[in-house]
This record gives sequence, structure tokens and C-alpha cells, in this order.
Amino acid sequence: MKYNYLIFSCFLFIFTSTIRAQKSIGDYEKILLEKENQLTIQTKNALVIIEFCTPSILRFRTTWNGVFEKEEHWMVSNYNWNPVNYQLKETEKEININTTLLQINIHKKTFAIQIFDNKGNLLSSEFNQNKKNYLGAYQEDKKVGTVKQLQENEHFFGFGERMDFLDRRGKKVTLNVGRGIGRPHITGAYNVLEANYSPIPFFMSTKGYGVFFHNAYPTTWDMGASNNEIYSFQAEGGALDYYFIYGPTFTSILDGYTSITGKSPLLPKFALGLHVGTYSGGTWGQEKNTSTDYVVNLAKKFRELQIPLDVLHLDSTWRIFGKSGGKGATTFEWRETFKNPEKMFSDLYDLNLNMVGLHLRPRFDNGKELQLLDEARKKGFVYPEDDNPGEFVNFFDQKSVDWWWDNGVKRVADQGAMFLKTDEGSAFGRKANESDKVGPKGENIKELHNLFPIAYAKAPYEKFQEHNGIRGMNHTREGYAGIQRYPFIFAGDWPSEWQYFEPVIKAGLNIGLSGVGNWSHCMGGFEHVADPELYIRWCQFGLLSPIAHLFGMEHPSYKEPWSYGDEAQRIFKQYDEMRYSLIPYLYSYSYEMYTKGTPLMRALVLAYQNDINVYNITDQYLLGESLMICPVTQKGAQTRVVYLPEGIWTDYWTGKTYEGKKDYNVLCPIDQLPIFVKQGAIIPTQELINYVGEKEMTQLTLDVYPNASNTFTLYNDDGKTLDYKKGKFNTTLFISKISEKEIEFTIEATKGKFKSTVLDYIVRFHLKEKPNSIKVDDKIYELDSDKIAFKDGVLSVSVERNSKEKTVIVVK
Repeated sequence: MKYNYLIFSCFLFIFTSTIRAQKSIGDYEKILLEKENQLTIQTKNALVIIEFCTPSILRFRTTWNGVFEKEEHWMVSNYNWNPVNYQLKETEKEININTTLLQINIHKKTFAIQIFDNKGNLLSSEFNQNKKNYLGAYQEDKKVGTVKQLQENEHFFGFGERMDFLDRRGKKVTLNVGRGIGRPHITGAYNVLEANYSPIPFFMSTKGYGVFFHNAYPTTWDMGASNNEIYSFQAEGGALDYYFIYGPTFTSILDGYTSITGKSPLLPKFALGLHVGTYSGGTWGQEKNTSTDYVVNLAKKFRELQIPLDVLHLDSTWRIFGKSGGKGATTFEWRETFKNPEKMFSDLYDLNLNMVGLHLRPRFDNGKELQLLDEARKKGFVYPEDDNPGEFVNFFDQKSVDWWWDNGVKRVADQGAMFLKTDEGSAFGRKANESDKVGPKGENIKELHNLFPIAYAKAPYEKFQEHNGIRGMNHTREGYAGIQRYPFIFAGDWPSEWQYFEPVIKAGLNIGLSGVGNWSHCMGGFEHVADPELYIRWCQFGLLSPIAHLFGMEHPSYKEPWSYGDEAQRIFKQYDEMRYSLIPYLYSYSYEMYTKGTPLMRALVLAYQNDINVYNITDQYLLGESLMICPVTQKGAQTRVVYLPEGIWTDYWTGKTYEGKKDYNVLCPIDQLPIFVKQGAIIPTQELINYVGEKEMTQLTLDVYPNASNTFTLYNDDGKTLDYKKGKFNTTLFISKISEKEIEFTIEATKGKFKSTVLDYIVRFHLKEKPNSIKVDDKIYELDSDKIAFKDGVLSVSVERNSKEKTVIVVK
């Protein structure tokens, strides 16, 4: 899958140095070419291209054989950049290049690169002042890498869905898709130190820059573990090709990274509701208990108990296990216990589920009637292996994808399936979880192994989007750089044990810091019957995660809330209803994620990158900008310690305010997950519904915490189609201005092409004392009138408005 091309057909690169174990770039010789945004430089041992993507994004490519690799589109979605003005100056000792935001100094001797911001602050350096170690780019056999200076008080975040650490300073890690080999724990889980379901070769530095290593081979990152003065990153093959992204804020760096690898698309609005997975009554060894009735009755019970639900998927046991791959492959034939799949889908949609999907694996298999593996092999639509024609669908080839869809997936799509859960993307070129097979092997598979999960998720996402005529939704476990486009992942099969709870939270924080914002996990854990307390605590976290996903494999209880007792059911319903009330808030931040790359679930360092106190907080996060969520990860805890960053914070449950940049010991009774509201928050909520689309919303509640001025932009569109990409949406800006004498709250006129229901609002001001007067536009109101009420420190103001008009509320 790799293609090379000569950058200069007339240029023959001649090595002048002797062969060494590690080959540097060598001294600067000359500038060969300036063309558009690219600067091509010849050194003693290599060719280097510096590309100015934007004034704040640079791309560095190096080759030691005169050949640069062709553009690929699995990781990078954007190679077309607008012209960038830069100034080039050459002196006896240096090459100096300036954009409006960056200064790049290249020392001619050794070709060491230094990058500064436009104020002269050092961001990144390869300049070796002490001469103890080589700094800069190198090649060693097939390996390529670079070494850079590790600055004092510099810390690193990102690297994908890691479950081990948050701050990577002083750590070493290898990134390669998979969850680790062997089961070292008695509980059956894989090693959290090795878990690597979705590694991302990208980090952000607290010095204000990020690096994306554009290479699909396994990479090793030594962030000061071996030497506290330097850090390095190295790939086992491929090209030395990396992007330098200046922020200086983490949110700006993520915006830059996702402008290279793609933004997360908007999911259908109903995807913000509850997702439930089911083994249809029978997991491994219990397949005879599966049935269509079980699936329909499961959905009916959620409806009868009025526990809101929108999305359902049937996991592995919906299909028969085939002749070659067993559980690890897909036949596309229903198990005989599923009597009438078409009616099952119809009944589920009659229960107002918005989307129902199916689990599958990426290898073809032969069933009782369909011989898809044999047919695909004959037509060359599987990826060939050393000792057989292959079993994996060749998702790198569009004709293979089309055949897979037409002859396999479309059969179930025509019956009613609307999305897939694409499992075991890591099995391509590596031992699968459900078999001893490893798939294709060979040197080129090292690179394709990490790209396969992207191609695997892309295929059904795009096919179902076209088939359904609405936004696509694919649910996948593995990924790599660019997976955010296809469009959400889950954390994998972690057991229902306390020891794995916080590592799963850590996975969500790290993946969000790596450009993937649509993320979920199996709330309550995947395998084993959970401790009821763990189940409650995990579900509280899950229902306040970016995607709320309930799924487990233990038979026969699974993870349905009624299986864990009345208290668990009550608390699950409480938090599920809270989630549905927050959909306007979550949907607005989903649009921000689509436009800026900022995740819904935000490690505290994302907002407070200069506060060293948050660098290792792995059990707190911001949901959107304003809600601090603090999961309780210790069994039996009645209190927990929380750290509140700078500012004023309000306890969501009690209304008590706290001064920031301090630690607090707070109460956490079993039904109260600690939640704190950031100063100045404006939080829109909606009335209770059982599923998205049940009723048209004509009124929203706005909770305003007026201890700081702030704004919030409410986003709205049709919730289903791709018209939002064509500008068919609307926004309403809320502005809260706080002074010593008054609160001025403005609801601006709604703007945009999308015509939605005219909304009325109940604005709830959380105050410390009773107000003296309330004015809405030009009319003054008394307390306890038909539109005004004050109770328990909350002033409620009812506003009836035309969306084209501006409304101003003044509270004194």
C-alpha cells in the first residue's frame, strides 16, 4: 500500500559519508527549491522539505535516499493549504524563517532546528549545547526518528487511548494498535500498561506546541525516561514526516491537529441518548437462548420503566458462527433462533428506537447457505496471506468494500440494520481475541496494521450514511490517527472490577486530548457480574460521558439496571434523565467539537494547562466547558477529594460555592456523583423525553451562574441530515454580563438558515441573595408574579419571545 516518487527526476543523491549504525541529516549544503508553501533543502546526507501549512503549522519531511512518500488519506485528510507568507534570511551560520506566528532557526552545522514564537520564546530545540547527545533527525537501518531538547517544567499529553498515565513526562511508550498480549490478571483483563486500542502518534506540550508523527509503523516515544534532558520519537519503518503545531493553548493545538487529520462529524442528535448493547439472551455457550423476542422485550422494558433509550445494537450471537473463523469471523447468516429478523427490526422501530445495529468482525466466513469466504477469495476481495488466499475483507480496496456491502452488509441493512459495531480491528496482522489466527504477515503489514481500523470503520460509516439517507454512525473499538472521522470508539472489554474503573476514565481523558471526542465505554464493565455499588458508580460516569453505552456479557443478568436491584434502577434512571435533559448543552458542544476539535470530555489540563496541580488528575473532567464531573472510583466511599481549579465553583446539588485552586473533601452519597459548575456557566436543558424526537421542544431552561461574565452559543439543526455542512443550522447567543450592581442577561436574536420552533425560556439565576428588581426588556416585574419566582436562592424568569427578537433581562 506504499507508493514512492522521486522529488527531482534529475537529482541523484550520492552519500558522501561512511555507513554508520545511525545516520544523521548532516550539515546544511543549499536550498534546492522554493515552491509555494514548500522549502526543499539539501544537506550532506539527506533531503528535507519544510512545508508551511499555516502560520502556526509546519510540516517536516526528511529522506536519506532522495525519495519522498506519496500522500495517503487514511491518517491525513487535508493536504491543501492556503498560501502562507514567510520571510527567509540566510546568514553564515543560520537559516532564519519567519511566519507571522513563528520563528524557525536552522543551524547550518548539524542542521539543528529551533522554533520560537513571535515574541522570541523558545518552543522546541534540537540545538545541542552540551554536546553529550546527538539531537535532531536520524535514520538507523529501517528506523527513522528525531531527538529534541526536553525543557524544564515541560509536560506532555496525548498519545491516544492510554489507560496507564496522563502526564507523559519521564515516560516511554510504544504505540501499536492492540490491547496487549496475555492475561496477567486473575480477573481476565489485559494489562492496562499495554492496552493500546486506539494509539495516536500525537502529543501536546505545556510549552504551547504539539507534534503529530505522520507514520503508521509502530512508534516508540521516550519522553525523558532514558535521559531527563531530551525526548525522542522513532518509527520502525516508513518516513520521518511530522507536523509541528503551535497553539499556544491546547484547544488551539487540537484545532490544528484536527485540521490535518479531520474533525469529528456531527452524530445524529439521538446518538447523544442512551445506547444499549445486547447478546439477545445468550452469550458464549448460551447461544441457544438467543431470540428476536428477547431483543424486542428488552426494548419494551426500557419503555415500560420510562428509562430513556434511543440506540440498540445486537452483539456477536445474532449470527451463526462459520466453518473457518468461528466467533472471529462473519457469515451474515442469522442464527436459527432469530425467527423473523425483519419483524424484529420493525417492532423495535415501532417502539421508537431511532437506530438499531449489528456487531460483526472483519473476516468473511462460510455459513450454511452463504459461502461468502469462498466467493470473496475467488474474486480477490480478501487480503492475501502467506499460506492461504486470506479471510480479511480488503478494506483498503474500494471494489472489495463494495462487494462486502452488496453481498454481506446490505442483506442485513435491507432487513432493518442501520449501523455496525466494527469489532477486532486490531486482528489484522496480530493475534485475534477470538481465535489463534494472526491474519496477514510481512514487513508491509507493520504499517497497514495501524491503518486497518480506520479503513474498517470508514467503510460501513459511509455505506450506511448513503443507505440510510441520514448522518452515519459507526461504533468501533480500535483506531489510529484520523479515526475521529468515522466517528466514535469505545474503550473495549474491561471487566466489572474496581481496579479497571479509573483506568477506563483515564482512557477517555487521553483520547480526548488526542483529537477523538466521540468516545464511550461499557458502563458497569463488560465481563463479570458487577458489585452493585461499582455498577452504580460506573453508570453515573457513563451517563455523563460523551456517548452513553450500556453493555455487558455476563449471562443471564447482563448490565440492565433492573438486574442490579431497585436502588441501581432508580439511580440509573435519575442519571439517564439528567443526560437527556442536557442534550441541548451536549449538542452545542458537539458542534464546537465539529468546528474546533475540542472534545466533550475534557481532561482538566485542556482548560488549565499552566496549573501543574491538574497534570495527574485522572478521575475528574469537564463535560463541555462548565460541568466538572468527579466519578467516585473507590468502593464504599462516602466522601472524596476533589481539586477545583482557579475561579468560583458551585456544588450542583447544594448550591454551595467554593473558591478555586484548592482541594476539598466533599460528600458523595451513593446517589450523588460530585458535580461542580464553573463560574459564569450558562447551561441549557430541555424537558424530559423517552427518546430524541418524541416531542418538539418549545421551551428550554437556562441555568445561569452569575459569579462571572460569560457567553454560550446554543446550536440547533434538524438533528439528522448532512445539511449542517451546507450551513443549514441556527445559533442563539446568550450573554451574561456581571457587575457589582446588576446582572444583565441577553438572549440575542436567533441567526441562521435553519427554521426551528420558536423557543420560550425559563432563565434560572442562581443567586446568593434575594434581588431588588427584575426588568425584562423595558418592563419591570415584581417577585412572585406570573413570570417571576424566587425560591431557595434561585430566581426564575419566564421569557416568551420571538426568535427574531433580542431579549434583555436585568437583575439588581
